[in-house]
Amino acid sequence: MTDSLGPLGQDSGSLSIFRPSGKPNSEHPLTLLSHRAQNSNVENLPPHIIRLVYKEVTTLTTDPPDGIKVFPNEEDLTDLQVTIEGPEGTPYAGGLFRMKLLLGKDFPASPPKGYFLTKIFHPNVGANGEICVNVLKRDWTAELGIRHVLLTIKCLLIHPNPESALNEEAGRLLLENYEEYAARARLLTEIHGGAGGPSGRAEAGRALASGTAASSTDPGGPGGAEGPMAKKHAGERDKKLAAKKKTDKKRALRRL
Repeated sequence: MTDSLGPLGQDSGSLSIFRPSGKPNSEHPLTLLSHRAQNSNVENLPPHIIRLVYKEVTTLTTDPPDGIKVFPNEEDLTDLQVTIEGPEGTPYAGGLFRMKLLLGKDFPASPPKGYFLTKIFHPNVGANGEICVNVLKRDWTAELGIRHVLLTIKCLLIHPNPESALNEEAGRLLLENYEEYAARARLLTEIHGGAGGPSGRAEAGRALASGTAASSTDPGGPGGAEGPMAKKHAGERDKKLAAKKKTDKKRALRRL
């Protein structure tokens, strides 16, 4: 794995077909791949699969899905470096998350493995960054392709699945206390995902000051952002606010 990221054809961690001088290399890129395969998984793939992977990776690099960028590893085409922008309306908005896809020797008969390299608080991401989603397991078919996998992982940031949680705490909070879950996810996005805008810093500050990373009585606080899951918890939050107002009113009447 390389730390350097850059577009296809450049010398910054991509599947480079250029020499450092910038002059085109006389060798075909697939020939270069075979030369580098000794220390990679490429040698385990049949030539026709290598050609298919190279074609799709080239397309993904030049025409990526919205909010997703793919950076091929020049040493190993089966180790794809990816960045995903946190979707708007989620606790991950404003963040930029690095991940990788590893294509095994049985690809595409077997699904690739996905890992987040950027630390993230999410029910379906384990402590080691492993991603749990059906398309990488029982729902995988050889016809789906890498683009479909990347789009599914991005959708996972919008619609987490607590039923197949690798992070049990995140899964529990998602079901029981969405406001706290969202605040924790937003805080880690601020710290590790580079979501450093003014609103992100303000929300992270409120989360730290509260000591609970959530405030159900502050509609403008970390739990106030509207997201795909937030509406499910709006009714419960309104009931709590109504009960609190009723209690405060009784206390005020007693003082009179």
